[in-house]
Amino acid sequence: MSKPLVAIVGRPNVGKSTFFNRAIGQRLAIVEDVPGTTRDRLYGDTEWNGLTFTLIDTGGLVLGEADDLTAQVRAQAEVAIAEADAIIFITDVLDGLVPADHDIAGVLRRTRKPVILAANKADNAERRAHALEFYELGLGEVYPVSSLHGTGVAEVLDAVVAALPKVAEEEMPEGVRIAIVGRPNVGKSMLLNRILGQERAIVSEIPGTTRDALDTPLTWKGQPVVLVDTAGIRKRGAIDRGVERYSVLRALKAINRADVVLLLIDAIEGITAQDAHIAGYILEDYKSLVLVVNKWDAVKKEAHTMEEFTTRIREQLRFMPWVPILYVSALTGLRVSEVMDTALRVREQRFQRIPTGELNELVADAIARHAPPSKAGKRLAFYYATQPEVDPPTIVFFVNDARLVHFSYQRYLENRIRERWGFEGTPLVLRFRGREKRKRR
Repeated sequence: MSKPLVAIVGRPNVGKSTFFNRAIGQRLAIVEDVPGTTRDRLYGDTEWNGLTFTLIDTGGLVLGEADDLTAQVRAQAEVAIAEADAIIFITDVLDGLVPADHDIAGVLRRTRKPVILAANKADNAERRAHALEFYELGLGEVYPVSSLHGTGVAEVLDAVVAALPKVAEEEMPEGVRIAIVGRPNVGKSMLLNRILGQERAIVSEIPGTTRDALDTPLTWKGQPVVLVDTAGIRKRGAIDRGVERYSVLRALKAINRADVVLLLIDAIEGITAQDAHIAGYILEDYKSLVLVVNKWDAVKKEAHTMEEFTTRIREQLRFMPWVPILYVSALTGLRVSEVMDTALRVREQRFQRIPTGELNELVADAIARHAPPSKAGKRLAFYYATQPEVDPPTIVFFVNDARLVHFSYQRYLENRIRERWGFEGTPLVLRFRGREKRKRR
């Protein structure tokens, strides 16, 4: 099932980003520093009371003003609100209740979604008392918080978890789930239609519930497949280009539900920051990925055009060098059949299991070729390695001291594993467990 989305909204300068950062900080055990991953996104996962959900930080919501920048920020917030399963409305006790808060409350009431009202900057007893005036908004319980100091944040997150709709496990069509994601106008709908026109038998079309996606079961060369389409990015009306960064919100839902993700990019425009954002999220969610460069027919080509394009992509997405890249044209059908074949091959490699004996032989050989690093005179020692999970592929190394594992040596081991077993298009989870020190009296 996909992770719920929770939007943080409010006027400018009420402390939305501070609250976002404080809430995201609760999931230190989940967040990993993946070198090369773009980190300026306005969304992130957090885990609270056993539930993992995605928080979305939005720009200050100003209703009624019409300058370009304000309109773009408002459009972004409106998309976030529309996509969210619950909303955290941040207000400011220092400013008190202002007309803009009433306007925003009116918008939120019309969504008929759970709204948790947090009165921010309530840093002392006097300010917490001032939070009572926000009951006038008619949104229910008011939670006094100090995002800066962290007080009250736990209570808000408790309320969020309690308010999120309890979705029963759905009966989903069987098959490999392949999501088609990307920015607006990169050709997602056309690629979907081209794939559906290939050698397959369509079983049925099942409209996605609240996900604004279309699940299409089909059979591809005898293999059951479910295509998860997110093509309707602009269907909510006239939203200008400033909101395109929020196309990622619909992509998140499709990514969460997929086994393999097809990330489409525009061959004419090349990799954009938004493409890198989506790729980074796919990596953090440990989903398998195929990068599809569409509109290749529109690119003027010379002898080494494809090689040069590939080099640029590898440089821009250097945090995932194992991703296969396909150059296609959904318009003409160029190499479109390779998309499904590659996706199914990637999925098959994702679920392979390495025999423990062979894995330890490879580790021993890797150590013999390149000795582990030492720190302060202490050298890293490996005892044993095993693969306990396949989705995502997880390798656990038992060592003398996990603190001695340098990132470069971890990457070295990953490269050796990939050289032997591939895992094309799939991120690997490498974990290192140190020997526990026995307690002595």
